[in-house]
Amino acid sequence: MDSQAVKAFAVASGFTEARICRADEAWEAGERLAEFVAGGQHGSMVWMEDTLARRQHPTGMWPDAKSAVVVALNYGPNTDPLAALERKSEGVISVYAQNADYHDLMKKRLKHMAREFVAKTGAEVKVFVDTAPLMEKPLAAKAGMGWQGKHTNLVSREHGSWLFLGVMLTAAELEPDAAETDHCGSCTACLDICPTQAFPQPYKLDARRCISYLTIEHKGPIPLEFRAAMGNRIYGCDDCLAICPWNKFAAVASDMAFHPRPELKGPLLSELAALDDTEFRAVFTASPVKRIGRGRFGRNVMIAVGNSDDQSLLPAVLDRLEDEDAMVRGAAVWALSRLAPQLARERAKARPGTDTDPEVEAEWQAIARIDTRG
Repeated sequence: MDSQAVKAFAVASGFTEARICRADEAWEAGERLAEFVAGGQHGSMVWMEDTLARRQHPTGMWPDAKSAVVVALNYGPNTDPLAALERKSEGVISVYAQNADYHDLMKKRLKHMAREFVAKTGAEVKVFVDTAPLMEKPLAAKAGMGWQGKHTNLVSREHGSWLFLGVMLTAAELEPDAAETDHCGSCTACLDICPTQAFPQPYKLDARRCISYLTIEHKGPIPLEFRAAMGNRIYGCDDCLAICPWNKFAAVASDMAFHPRPELKGPLLSELAALDDTEFRAVFTASPVKRIGRGRFGRNVMIAVGNSDDQSLLPAVLDRLEDEDAMVRGAAVWALSRLAPQLARERAKARPGTDTDPEVEAEWQAIARIDTRG
């Protein structure tokens, strides 16, 4: 099975595209990652630090790897994701998470491809879809799939910024494709649109400021400085991807698994705020959203409610002030201060005792201090 046959079979297996690169050559991606971690820009994602040595080079995962077959799956949306930000009474879920979990679908197809490759060649293989310490984006750029844009994500001239990536490492020697060059030019659209200024410079991301990190990975209260900027984004952020001019060449995802489920495209904040743990798990069955848990999700929803300017959502906020999850309660206090500041001050003054969680108590005290100064 030569390189052309491998790529053809990848497409036949359901992938949009496949390219090949050497897996055992020196590259600069490892150094960039080390700088990112050393600067603390990975935030609380301690697994990046713990696995740094393995993550810095493909052979860190498997010393015998000689070639990397990089596969991509298009998940282009059928509407403009930025338009949803104007509908403030709805929650905005990142395009990739509005239906099935892509990890499951891609890994199934990759394993099918790998079995065929092993049967034809006898060569050893290992497959990866985002969950192991392997840097897919630099491999994809090295293989000619695209280039890492100024927003650090992969950009393709054929598919824009809407590609899921997977990798099959193999001990076989395959003919590599030519690497892609950078076609961003002087464009800074992805940097300029970022609501939290998460890019200290082009090609550099500070995850601690990224809304995708804050809504998904961050486990505590959302830092105050980022709450208003989150708007109605309740899971992830597509702004830097959606604004990319190269998306004009992108096609809508052909896989129905990536067409949005009706209940996950523009869900009403009032309905999301009312979900208990059982209901949350039911609504987000088979969705990546389920992995963050109802607590973080409820926190995000309350931040969105606080940014909505929708007075009809006030009852939902009052209900969540008594939520069993401290993250939800704390975010509800902030939402109350935004939707009904006078009521928030009255509640802060009239409260009979202290909250059992110090961070929730701090939210109430912040409102009380404002009232005292006023």
